[in-house]
Amino acid sequence: MKRIAIHFGTALALITAPLPALAEPIHALLYKNPQCSCCEAYAAYLQQNGFEVDIKPTNDLAAISAKAGVPADLEGCHTMLIEGYVVDGLVPADVVRKLLAEKPAIAGITLPGMPMGAPGMGGTKTGPFTIYAVTKDGAAPTVYAVE
Repeated sequence: MKRIAIHFGTALALITAPLPALAEPIHALLYKNPQCSCCEAYAAYLQQNGFEVDIKPTNDLAAISAKAGVPADLEGCHTMLIEGYVVDGLVPADVVRKLLAEKPAIAGITLPGMPMGAPGMGGTKTGPFTIYAVTKDGAAPTVYAVE
């Protein structure tokens, strides 16, 4: 009888214990060209990876990217602002998480263009993605990650 009481007590403790807090989603604001559909697919990809993404269509994407520190030749298809950084283009979620964890002294990161096989794009990845770190002071971009 004592054995049943112990198991019942253990079960009761497990049932009444508070549930662990779920990780808060990472909030981001994604500016995109109103006609671009891959940006919505990228936002869905991020949401599947624990991000909360607000999408804002704009016709001023180049100006937003430039103001955030992204040189014109390194622009992606959209510009995302997240925790004080700019993430331009279809950057994989693990690289965005790396940026947020490391908190480097940069304006942000960019994956230029719309490479096939990138998150949100169709097709097959044909080679590594080079993601660049950019600064607002105009310093030459450096390689941040290769995926």
